[in-house]
Amino acid sequence: MAVLRVRISCRGGLLGLAVVFLCCTGSVQSSGQSQDSEFTFLLPAGRSECFYQTAVKNGTMEVEYQVIAGAGMDVDFTILSPKGVRLIIESRRSDGLHVVEPMEEGDYEICFDNSFSRFSEKMVFFEIIIEGQGGDVGGDDEFPGIEEPDGSLLEYKLDDIRESMDSLHRRLERSRQMQTVLRAFEARDRNLLEDNLWRVSFWSCASVLVMLCVALTQVYTVRKLFDDKRRVCT
Repeated sequence: MAVLRVRISCRGGLLGLAVVFLCCTGSVQSSGQSQDSEFTFLLPAGRSECFYQTAVKNGTMEVEYQVIAGAGMDVDFTILSPKGVRLIIESRRSDGLHVVEPMEEGDYEICFDNSFSRFSEKMVFFEIIIEGQGGDVGGDDEFPGIEEPDGSLLEYKLDDIRESMDSLHRRLERSRQMQTVLRAFEARDRNLLEDNLWRVSFWSCASVLVMLCVALTQVYTVRKLFDDKRRVCT
C-alpha cells in the first residue's frame, strides 16, 4: 500500500501560525492493481502544501484536482519527480486531470500553491489513482480455498469466472471514482451558487436603499420648490 505523506511550506509568515485543516479524512484503498487516495483540505492564503505519493517504475499515476471553494476558485499546481524535475506545471487553474507514467521509482511530489492570494483561502479536493502496482487483480491468492479441478474445460471455466470478476471489480472501482469526482463538482457548484446568492442579495439591498434615498430626496426637493415663505401685505 502506497503511503501518502504531507509537507507544509510557509512563505512570508511564521510556520506555527497556520496548520492545514483537513475537512475530510482521506481514504486509501488498495486492491492489488490499483490504489486510490483522495483528500479534501483547506489551503490558507499565502501558503503552499505538498503531498508525496510513492510510485514504481513503468506504472501509471493519475492525479485529478478541483478547487471547490474560495475566491477566484484557482490555485497553482505542480508535480515533481523524485529527482526534482517538474513534470506538470499549471498556474491559476480551478481543476485539472493529469496522467503521469513514472520513469523512476520513488516519491513524487504533488504541490498546491496559494501564495498569490493574500486574503482568500481555498478548499481543494484531489484524487490520486495508482495503476500497475501490486500485480494482477484477482490472482490465485484471491481464491485460497479453491483448487483447480482436473480437465481443461473446468480450468477454462474457472479462468473465465476470475476474468469476469476482475472486470466487474475494475468497473465498480471506476464508477466509485467517478461518483467521488461528481460529488466534488457538485460541492464546488453549490459553493459558487451560495457565494453568488450572497452577492446578489447584498447588492439588491444596496440598490433598494439607494432608490429610497433618491425618492426621499426628490420629494424633499419638490416640496421646497412649492414652499413660499414670503409675506403678503394687504
